Amino acid sequence: MDDLKGHRRSLIVSSLFAERTGTRGAIVGTIATIAVLVLVGWLITRSSGWQVVQDQFLNWDVFSDSFPGIAGAFLTNVIIFLSAEAIVLVFGLLLALMRSLRAPIFFPLRAFSVIYCDVFRGIPAILLIYLLGFGAPALQVTGIPRSPLFWGIVALSLTWSAYVAEVYRAGMDAVPPTQEAAARALGLNRRQAMRLVVLPQAVRHVIPPLLNDFIGLQKDTALIAVLGVVEALRQAQLDSAATFNFTPYVAAAVMFLLITIPLTRFTDWMISRDRRRRLGVAR
Repeated sequence: MDDLKGHRRSLIVSSLFAERTGTRGAIVGTIATIAVLVLVGWLITRSSGWQVVQDQFLNWDVFSDSFPGIAGAFLTNVIIFLSAEAIVLVFGLLLALMRSLRAPIFFPLRAFSVIYCDVFRGIPAILLIYLLGFGAPALQVTGIPRSPLFWGIVALSLTWSAYVAEVYRAGMDAVPPTQEAAARALGLNRRQAMRLVVLPQAVRHVIPPLLNDFIGLQKDTALIAVLGVVEALRQAQLDSAATFNFTPYVAAAVMFLLITIPLTRFTDWMISRDRRRRLGVAR
């Protein structure tokens, strides 16, 4: 017992020391990064072509005129993101569960899951958007939607479900087999053990990587612009063509940063909290 307490105390001390060392390193790294950015900024603003770049990409008048329209169009990106995310969470989990089935009778489901993940992780998202966005409506089959927005959401959902399924599967594999064995020993069948014991632990482990995938999904919503859907990127293209200026693209980039940066920081906080919890360090 004393050895266990001593080991736990040493882990806590090591963690605190690592955090303090990491804090000092972060401060030094931040100062160095700021110094480098200032130097790079100084070199850019002193270059011979800076005035042209400033007029074409950082024109405040064009930015202020185009930003409201781009912000309104960005709501379409948010709708695409939320719709695709809801589908991906459910379908990705279903694919991971299919692949976890062990009985020989479920071999077709396992094979489907493996083939699906291999195919849709191998096809670039923009190609799938082209294929579905232009190909599916061209079939002119009764009952099949022709909306490019619909097929854009479907394409993103199919692509990212393959990635999220692998994240779920990694979380399920990370749960020790003894957890399921203990649940079965208590009288639960395999389905109950998976639902009540394995899945809650697996999902808790994979929340940070899931958030990272959703950051990528949010950025990929701009790809639907190739179908003509007026979202942030498409609106920026229209404004740029009207003004012969590239500043609207900067305005669109700002809109994406307003979403992705908070999500990134939240993901980092989740990872840090999970690490402290595993080491038994108080928050």
